[in-house]
Parts: sequence; C-alpha cells; structure tokens
Amino acid sequence: MLPADHRLTRPEQFRRAVKAGRRSGARTLVTHLAVGDDAAAGRARIGFVVSKAVGPAVVRNKVKRRLRHAARARTALLPGGALLVVRAQPAAAAASYEELVADLDRCLDRSLRTPERRDAAGSGQVER
Repeated sequence: MLPADHRLTRPEQFRRAVKAGRRSGARTLVTHLAVGDDAAAGRARIGFVVSKAVGPAVVRNKVKRRLRHAARARTALLPGGALLVVRAQPAAAAASYEELVADLDRCLDRSLRTPERRDAAGSGQVER
C-alpha cells in the first residue's frame, strides 16, 4: 500500500501534473511527472487513473493495486515535491505485473532525464 502522505488526492494536483508535467508513454501506461521549482517542497506524491476502458471493476482494481505496489518501491527515485500521475492504458488489463513494472520504470527513466535542448534557430535539431 502507498502511504497516505505519498498519494495525490486533490483534482488540482492531478491537473497540475498532467498539464505541467513531462509526459512519457508505454504500451500499458502513460505517466505525467511535474517537478516543482523547490525540490525540498515535501514528499513526492503519486496518483493513479484507471478508467473503465481498462475493464470491469475487478480488473481496474487489480491493475490499480499492481501499479500502487510498483510505485511504492519507486518513490525514493522521485525528487521532493514531485507530482506523478500514472494513467493505465487498456493493454494494462492483460499485462503481467512484470510488464507493468518494466513500463513504469521505462517511463520514469524518460521523465527524470534532463530535457534535451533545441537549437536557437528552431530547426528541430537536438543538441547533444
């Protein structure tokens, strides 16, 4: 179970993470990670969105439990004050726990990397 002080509960927190956060997707899930300017602003918070498109209530709850368990082990990777929203895709219903964990790790790795800078001319070429 994810501790209460690590849970996203307010709709405005979900909105902020989705609008201002870095989006990263995989086959079974999509993550939105918003990191605040003040890294010591508190604990990282995680929220989950598992819609009816994933399946009936039993399947949605199973997916949500698996994602919560996987995210609990990864809260230490997130910077303080970060907001993470994990949205399950319909493919999550048939995925194993290992597949969900691999997709979550891949998405978090992409989101936590420093953003690549574009050149000043706006030609779309990425500087390395």
